[in-house]
Amino acid sequence: MKWMSESRVPAVLMRGGTSRGPYLLEGDLPSEPALRDRALIEIMGSPNILQLNGLGGGHPLTSKVAIVAPSTQPDADVDYLFAQVSVTEATVDTNPNCGNMLSGVGPFAIDAGLVEAVDGETEVRIFNRNTSTHVRAIVQTPGGRVNYQGATTIDGVPGSAAPILLTFMDAMGSKTSGLFPSGQRLEVIDGIEVTLADYGMPMMLLRAEDLDLSGDETPDELDARTELFAKIEALRLEAGRRMGLGDVSKLVIPKVGILSRPRRSDGTITSRYLLPHKTHRSHAVTGALCVAVASRSVGTIAHGIAAGGTGSVMVEHPSGVIQIELDFDASGNVRNASLIRTARRIFEGVVIVPPLVTE
Repeated sequence: MKWMSESRVPAVLMRGGTSRGPYLLEGDLPSEPALRDRALIEIMGSPNILQLNGLGGGHPLTSKVAIVAPSTQPDADVDYLFAQVSVTEATVDTNPNCGNMLSGVGPFAIDAGLVEAVDGETEVRIFNRNTSTHVRAIVQTPGGRVNYQGATTIDGVPGSAAPILLTFMDAMGSKTSGLFPSGQRLEVIDGIEVTLADYGMPMMLLRAEDLDLSGDETPDELDARTELFAKIEALRLEAGRRMGLGDVSKLVIPKVGILSRPRRSDGTITSRYLLPHKTHRSHAVTGALCVAVASRSVGTIAHGIAAGGTGSVMVEHPSGVIQIELDFDASGNVRNASLIRTARRIFEGVVIVPPLVTE
């Protein structure tokens, strides 16, 4: 494919969990990262607040791309690279993972012929290149074909669909040196206590009350607080340095979780998840994993807030709740974490990419 002329890239637009974006085969994109990123920017229509010239939806949750390829790992079937395309800038960030977009990787890989389906359920072993971690997806495949229809609902998504079970096998220290990369479970930045944790996603966890919040504010209410975001960003920059991530001013990690007590009788903890410059309308899967593990780790901010329990953690968010099942080893360390998501194949075809010119 000659990328200096107009090109047509096969694409499938899918909803994965509470996110949406095109799923692409790596072989259909430029192999050189800078040129690949230019193609993704054109595909999504950035930079433009409405992304009028592309497939993006004008919001970080709908400006995501999943790139899938046959795996080079002996213990995986496919590789998954997540790309967050900025809405307002011509930038692409492949540092974070996205567990919601990951929900669609298994079905997409089967439909693309990368994994052979069996009658009933098909296991897809996924290697996430962003974090060098492994995820197992169980996809419903009656008659050897992906079934997207079902009765499973997830908060934040209208309607119902077939369940997809995701199990994160080795998510501890996804982008850093470990679960608590600074070596502490509780520390102070600019007079505010924080927990810096990394399970599935590097995060800075804060108490809502320490920010003069109740913790159950809506995303719109939080997004209107520009002075709050400026304060949190200053904390996040220092958190990134302490976590060994360096200068994170141009990165979306670490993400931020604002935590408070559960409101539901069956809830464990309430979280407002920052992207980090907007509030998630529900909650990131990987962020929920991190909040869940921190809530069961003695000495953290999350543990001090969370309702008691062991295996199952109910993380409340603006659209409802996300349930995380934690599996512990004999020493009390988290062995893996699982949750149910859904996906929908929306349309398939080709996206037309104009001639690419690198900087």
